[in-house]
Amino acid sequence: MFQNLLVPLDGSVLAECVLPHAVAMAKAFDAQITLLNVIEQPTEAFGRPKSDPLDWYLKKTEATTYLEGIKTRLEKSGLAVKTLLLEGRAIEQIIENAHANNVDLLILSSCSSRDVNGWSVSGIVQRTRTSTLIIRAHHANTPQDGNLRYRHLLVPLDGSRRAASALPFATALVQAHQAELTLVHVVNKPEMARYMPLTQEDAELMSHVVERNRAEGTRYLEEMLVHLPPNVQTRLLISENVATTLQSFSEQEQIDLLILSAHGYSGEAKWPYGSVTNRFITDSRVPLLIIQDLPQQSAETTREDVAVRQMGR
Repeated sequence: MFQNLLVPLDGSVLAECVLPHAVAMAKAFDAQITLLNVIEQPTEAFGRPKSDPLDWYLKKTEATTYLEGIKTRLEKSGLAVKTLLLEGRAIEQIIENAHANNVDLLILSSCSSRDVNGWSVSGIVQRTRTSTLIIRAHHANTPQDGNLRYRHLLVPLDGSRRAASALPFATALVQAHQAELTLVHVVNKPEMARYMPLTQEDAELMSHVVERNRAEGTRYLEEMLVHLPPNVQTRLLISENVATTLQSFSEQEQIDLLILSAHGYSGEAKWPYGSVTNRFITDSRVPLLIIQDLPQQSAETTREDVAVRQMGR
């Protein structure tokens, strides 16, 4: 379970929308929170750093005061909180710290004041091999720290062990928040050749495959319920697009936390996330908790990783 939560902050209200969620997660898992702020060195033309010792000193003092203020707020909820002030490029420092300090959960706002300078959710999560909680800043409710309670959680399952790796975390949150939990399985309609209109035989074949998968999906969900609390409900949906269907279902059911594995049945270890998870990273409007199902050392080095390391030399 989660023990070490990393929360990058940049001083903006948009970034601070994650704080109630950080408190909720820390309480549920008895975890420690690390508040991270990165001071970026201003640069002149050709990438040369500007040298203004007084201005730099004032920035560090301001950042330290800011972090200590947030720490004091969160400690009122009885949490273990520490602060970390680093210098350099924000995206590099966030990724390096997440990897070097055994971070279990990285908590990110979908927006910050540094988006234009490269602090983007996709830029971080694609190179961070850890579980991640993404909060949509422009759609987030803003309860006071310690007052956030999850009411309805959703876990998509595709029949794979990878997808099911999200269930222990979901169960812990259900128990901590007395929340409802819905397991959803989407039967994807098979794609048929579109060189010409479907024949009656094609339609019957498609219907047969869908019905078979629907029956198997129903049996699978019933088996999962045996190992879960009694207040868990299930839904089986049939669709031509899994991600779009899950997105619509999340909004219709007013889901306030979507929990899914980084990879599903067809996901490959060489990619940090499967196609459905990637879609939610970019498009989901609900808070998204991604459980990384692969250890950090098993993920292959991407070209982006190499570029970041070279830039830091």
